[in-house]
This record gives sequence, C-alpha cells and structure tokens, in this order.
Amino acid sequence: MRGLLGVGWSRPAAPGADGPQPRDIVLVIVLAAAAVVEGAVRTDLTWPLATTLVTLAILPGLLWRRSRPLVVVAVMTVVTAGFTVARTVAGSSPTGLVTMFAVLSIPYAVFRWGSGRDRLVGGALLGLGVGLSIVLGGEGFAGAVAGVAFVGGACLIGALRRERVESRAGELDAVRAREREALARDLHDTVAHHVSAIAIRAQVAGAELPDVSRVAASLDVIEREAQAVLTDMRSLVRTLRAPAGYVPAAGLTELVDLADPGPPPVAVRVHAPDDLPDLVASTLFRIAQEGITNARRHARAATAIAVTVTVDAKSANILVHNDGAAARPSSGDGHGLRGISERTALLGGHVIAGPDPGGGWTLRAALPLRGAA
Repeated sequence: MRGLLGVGWSRPAAPGADGPQPRDIVLVIVLAAAAVVEGAVRTDLTWPLATTLVTLAILPGLLWRRSRPLVVVAVMTVVTAGFTVARTVAGSSPTGLVTMFAVLSIPYAVFRWGSGRDRLVGGALLGLGVGLSIVLGGEGFAGAVAGVAFVGGACLIGALRRERVESRAGELDAVRAREREALARDLHDTVAHHVSAIAIRAQVAGAELPDVSRVAASLDVIEREAQAVLTDMRSLVRTLRAPAGYVPAAGLTELVDLADPGPPPVAVRVHAPDDLPDLVASTLFRIAQEGITNARRHARAATAIAVTVTVDAKSANILVHNDGAAARPSSGDGHGLRGISERTALLGGHVIAGPDPGGGWTLRAALPLRGAA
C-alpha cells in the first residue's frame, strides 16, 4: 500500500495544462453574470446576497483549474465549507445557485490535469468538503447521494479522460517507434550499398601501378557515393540502431508487384526514373502497401483500387484511390496511416487521406527529392 501511494504521489502532472485562456475568461464572465441574475430573480434563496458572493468568489478559480488545480480546489473547499458552517450556525436552509454546477469542472480538472500529489490531496479535500456538507447540510440521504455522485462523477470523468489521452499518446509513440525502426532498416541498406561502392573504388585507386584515368574515375565515384550517404543520413531526423535480421528494403519493383487481380483488382502505374533515391522508393512502397491494405479492409463495396506514382523535378507523388464507401473506423484503426505519416514527415513530405469529391477514398502523399538522393 505504501508503495502504491508513493507511486501515485510522484506521478507528474498531465502535459498540456495551461493557464488562463481567452475562452476561460469569457466563461467566467458569462457565469458571473448568470450568477448575479439568478441571485436577483430567485425568491427561494434564504441568503441571496451571500450565496451570490460565494459563487462569485469561486468562479475566478476556473481560470487556473488546469495549471493550479490543487490551489483552486483548496480555495473552493475552504469557501464552501465556511459558508456551510455559517449557514448551519444561523439555522438557514441549504439553498444554492444553479450556476454553482459549473464549479464541478474544478474536481474534474484535479484528476484530469493534476499531479499525483494534487490528486491525493485534492481528493482528500473534496471528500472533506462533501462530508461536511452532508453532516451539516441537513439534506437527507437523497442529498448526500447526489453530492457524492456529482463530485465523485466529475473526478471519475477527469481520471478516465486522462487515462484515455495518455493511452492514445502511448499508442502514437509506439507507432512512431516502429516506423522509425523500419526507416532505419531502409537507411541501413542504402548506406551499406553506398559504403561498399566507396570501399571497392578506394581499393582500385590505391592499387599498385595506378592508372591516372582509372584513379580519377574512382575518386569521382567515391565522391558521389559519399555525398549520397551523407544526403541519406540528413534525410532523417534521427536514426535508430537497426536490429539484427533485417530484410532488404522494398522499392519500386516491389511496388509494381502489388498489382493484383483481386477482388478487388489492384492496378499499379509507375512513372518514375530508375535512379529514384532508395529512401523515397521504399517509402512509396510502404505508402502503397498501406493504402491497398486499408482499402481492402475498410472500403465497403470497393470494385477497384488504383495506385499511381509520378515524379516531377521536385517531388515523388503517389495516389492510392478506391471507389468504395468508407467504413466506420474502429478504435484500433489508423495506426498504419499514422505510421506512413510519420515516415513521410521524417523525409520532409506530407500525407493527405480522406473522401474523394468524385466518390471513393483517396490517399495522397508527396516526398521531396532534394536531399533524399
């Protein structure tokens, strides 16, 4: 138990928690105006002015509910507990503004954005406040259940939302890691090819009784191959160590082989030079493979899949189109598309996928040729 508490206490705050935003300021202003109007028009409030002032004192905390959740929940608990005690001492009936329901976003924020310390201490403060309200409020069993349900439900929703976001981020990180490993394998093949050529030419240039023209030709090849290696390395944001047992990278030849009679039939048209950079060719294959796989798995009533590769002076472009209707994605869909998007981004390109205006579904990608030789 002590170990679990230690782990929970040291858990960092959720990333992305920010301070007051313009939308928060607008929200607080609107809620404050609503609280003033409600306090003025309601006739069932025993302490209309005090109730309105308490609400107005808590509402500004919404501005810092993400960046300072523990401080905000502590202020809210102290203010509401003090008001409850004062009302009980005076013998006043428990009434409050409907606007106060907006402050449920504070316990939500504690468990959505707070650190482990914020969660544990904030949860204890919230429990203390709810317990005090139940004991002194005199609202009976139904009121106690409602209070626990509202506050506990807000906390639970915040915790579930955070777990969902963090799980999603973990999935994306895993996709990125897999794609970078695959790209590193392709880079391994490319670099090995160029370095082998450099080594052979260097041996020729260093042979006994060298021929001047042969040495010049060898040095020219060494220069070009070395430049190609450096260019391939610069094409990646980072490189990962390729594990043993890698397989040769697929390219345009394998891309053409993706043509299949189906069903649905796959037509492949490639208009590209034979000296297309290896990293670009392997990425085009990966995109085509993913596009065809997605079309077969998810496109409803697709009768044809077309893959077209074209190359211009600046970029290599690929289009994968199917004429089927898009199916509703399941929770596990989209990892392949994220993977090719990550790979393409590493090479300086971009991917666009979505419904085609003329019908069906189209995946488009462009890869720059400059710096990818």
